[in-house]
Amino acid sequence: MKITRLTTFLVPPRWLFLRIDTDAGLCGWGEPVVEGRAHTVAAAVDELSDYLIGKDPRNIEDLWNLMYRGGFYRGGPVLMSAIAGIDQALWDIKGKDLNQPAHVLLGGPVRDRIRVYSWIGGDRPADTAKAAKDAVARGFTAVKMNATEELQYVDTYDKVERVLENLQAVRDAVGPHVGIGLDFHGRVHKPMAKVLMRELAPFKLMFIEEPVLSEHLESIPELAAISPAPIALGERLYSRYDFKRVLQIGGVDILQPDPSHAGGITETRKIAAMAEAYDVAIALHCPLGPIALAANLQLDAVCHNAFIQEQSLGIHYNAANDLLDYVSDRSVFTYEDGYVTIPQGPGLGITVNEEYVAERAAVGHRWRNPEWRHADGSVAEW
Repeated sequence: MKITRLTTFLVPPRWLFLRIDTDAGLCGWGEPVVEGRAHTVAAAVDELSDYLIGKDPRNIEDLWNLMYRGGFYRGGPVLMSAIAGIDQALWDIKGKDLNQPAHVLLGGPVRDRIRVYSWIGGDRPADTAKAAKDAVARGFTAVKMNATEELQYVDTYDKVERVLENLQAVRDAVGPHVGIGLDFHGRVHKPMAKVLMRELAPFKLMFIEEPVLSEHLESIPELAAISPAPIALGERLYSRYDFKRVLQIGGVDILQPDPSHAGGITETRKIAAMAEAYDVAIALHCPLGPIALAANLQLDAVCHNAFIQEQSLGIHYNAANDLLDYVSDRSVFTYEDGYVTIPQGPGLGITVNEEYVAERAAVGHRWRNPEWRHADGSVAEW
């Protein structure tokens, strides 16, 4: 079997899909994207195709190393996301060739379903409590929200009070036993993170995510000592070498690699194994489309330290299209009692609606992050 073609599809709301075709008639699907830089990743996929055309798609480990080590420069969001989507598609092909789900080829499942959480917003927090209550009514037992609007390095205490009021409204809406993940989103600098984390202690949070940007890993042990909540991060790290430093420094309880950014199924499996050796949990990052979620669930099936899965159904970014629009069988992601079942079909376990993908790719997208500024006019972290 040989790879014959790689084709990318820019589809709303902000996703990039990839199809790899072979001379055996099998094709595989992946989701290589950096949100807001989809065109750039598509160009990287095209460049990497020179390493892949004519090669056997079943030699996944060798092809991964060829893509990663074959260029002098390596790592980073664009290259690793391009490799990630290609890797997902290769696992999809291999599973279809052997008529087995990818998780069977990875050693077999340790679970048949995994807990999921629902995003409830929080960027502009007017309706967060209602969104939380609605998520619980749909069966979710955990939610995640952005903690705060923009914050200066040192900001006023009224903004801290608004964070606490918003979080209290969510807690009042869902009760004491629903998990709440609070995402600082890297938009909080260390001085204010210290203030917030001390004030948040009574809320019994499921985790605090990205209390500071990953560029400031040396701050994490100090911040972790302030709060009893587990610390989570990793969506903006791209390889086992990035995560090695996280585990060496300590203070992080939950790693959140994204299998559409961190080198795909092949690399994320290795990151999860590293985390397990440090008794650190995994909560894979996935505010993306159905192909990415399917790849995540194949990993959740085999990673013992995975405990919850992010998913984008109904997320505020998905205005033009939502998670299930691009799959032929919408029941493939069966949500029940706050869990989603692991897809059992061959490869990634989903069937992509190729006609609809082509239709929406004709529309495309040019999604960008919002532009936030502080009151003094300086650019704020989003």
